Amino acid sequence: MENPTRRQPRRCQAGYAPIRDYAILGDSRTAALIARDGSIDWLCLPNLDSPSVFAAILDTERGGCFRLAPEGPADVERRYLPETNVLETTWTTGDGVVRITDALTIPGAERQLVPFREIARRVEGLSGRVTLHWRVTPRFGFGGGRTEISRRRGVAVATSRADAIAVHSWNAGDTACDAQAIHGRFSIEAGRRALLALTAAHQEPMVFPLREEIESRLDHTIQFWRDWSAAGQYDGPWADAVRRSELALKLLVYAPSGAIAAAPTTSLPESPGGERNWDYRFCWIRDASFTLDAMLRLGRTEEARAFFWWFMQATRLTKPRLQVLYQLDGGGHAPERDLPLRGYCGARPVRAGNLAAEQLQLDIYGVLFQTAWLYGTAGHHIDADTGRELAQVADLVSRIWREPDSGIWEVRSERQHFTESKVMCWVALDRAIRLNDAGILHGAHVKTWRREADAIRQFIETKCWSESMQSYARFAGSEDEVDASLLLMAIMSYHQSGDPRLMKTIAAVRHKLAHGPFLWRYAGEDGLSGSEGAFITCSFWLVEALARTGQHDEAARLMEELLAQANDVGLYAEEILPTSGAFLGNFPQGLVHLALVSAAVAFAEHRTA
Repeated sequence: MENPTRRQPRRCQAGYAPIRDYAILGDSRTAALIARDGSIDWLCLPNLDSPSVFAAILDTERGGCFRLAPEGPADVERRYLPETNVLETTWTTGDGVVRITDALTIPGAERQLVPFREIARRVEGLSGRVTLHWRVTPRFGFGGGRTEISRRRGVAVATSRADAIAVHSWNAGDTACDAQAIHGRFSIEAGRRALLALTAAHQEPMVFPLREEIESRLDHTIQFWRDWSAAGQYDGPWADAVRRSELALKLLVYAPSGAIAAAPTTSLPESPGGERNWDYRFCWIRDASFTLDAMLRLGRTEEARAFFWWFMQATRLTKPRLQVLYQLDGGGHAPERDLPLRGYCGARPVRAGNLAAEQLQLDIYGVLFQTAWLYGTAGHHIDADTGRELAQVADLVSRIWREPDSGIWEVRSERQHFTESKVMCWVALDRAIRLNDAGILHGAHVKTWRREADAIRQFIETKCWSESMQSYARFAGSEDEVDASLLLMAIMSYHQSGDPRLMKTIAAVRHKLAHGPFLWRYAGEDGLSGSEGAFITCSFWLVEALARTGQHDEAARLMEELLAQANDVGLYAEEILPTSGAFLGNFPQGLVHLALVSAAVAFAEHRTA
């Protein structure tokens, strides 16, 4: 039987690698996706939400990539160096063994001299003699920018308007240039080392570093990640998976602002060949409480503080109303446009921007107050101005909770009175009352909040409970539809852990939506084509709901099954197709890794409670 962690990489006939075959590199400003076959198929410059320079993951012909691999058949085994986001790939050929270490480097003390962005690819011969080839095909502006390739000071440079990348090569063969690419070929013997590097500039002069400077930054990057990992505080069950998720989430934090992106990619399809292809390079308000909770529980106080104040600053732009998502720099503008790329395995459209920003999704108000509650009760200061602004938002929730909305899954058809949305409106007012009682938030209308919180609960208990299903329903008045988001009732403490309705709802969600360890988000049509995969976040929510309701053995069994579904380097996409195990949707997906962390921590806490 083939070893799934050591095999020859495969692509489909059209040249696309399985989403499961990707790993991520990052420097907390931008991110790159690298396939098992050594091709960097996704990179946006200068930032994670900028246009791409490599987008072969969305168009193998026009997208561009940076390939580096041995010639001929080879088995590959890869891992992240322990406690880092630096990828190590070992190739075994008929002639020898070679190891490649890949990283988006992080500046050290020499920061003022560092190129704007830098990918380092170190090649080491381990045995025999291996011949490798490499090829850089830059395609700026999502493949639509005009690219010119030339040489400067003997270094190959590709430019497009204000953007430029330089390709540096040491002991990696002669560098050749043509109108389309920069490329080379070389052989390496045991004990020898070569280096390839891509340095990028945006609206600034290009820097041409020395080899020893790049080597030093690569070593510093390894040490940076190990030091950062060592500062974590989690030592409970499934610690390795939690640490990998923690490291993956750190790559989604946009360091200049503190925002966390939902994913570093756009338009990887949720349905094979379908149109559920969204741009996730934004910060979703919905992710906020999970993000802050994870950071606080893992002892990441600096990241928690930065994220909370980014969060409050961004939401001030539209106060007291909130948007579903914001740009990583805090902006609220996210117009959606189609890009001239063929799409992953032909799935179109390919989009930049996200119209979900314009939807009414009432549950985000509960997320806002849960986030403020977690931050304030962890001993962090919330100033009086922020408290007054939160009170204004609570007043707004009191007025608008009766409206139908688009719900947590951002349905683009008719609005409904979704149960999860009403629950989170109750959470908003419940946490506002608690913040007021704790002296953190001073609201002139707290009596109104209490009255409306009671009214919301009455609505949920009378309109959203289905006697025929013996479960809360997906939306008010439904008698036969459930929704995996109902599991948040346990996570957000809407009920006490042993409440009969809560226990019956968890059982109904499993019965109607489960396929082995997987859960579909809901059963029903939302006006879009294609059949989506199972949403992995929901499965981790189920683990947490089981743990919080005392079903610890069942939670542990499910957790073990889910951890086995990660790819070979411990990462998850948004969805998995249960029939094949194929990844679907944007990758890696932050909410999945947040849910994994939350489930593990909740299990540890409630197992010993």
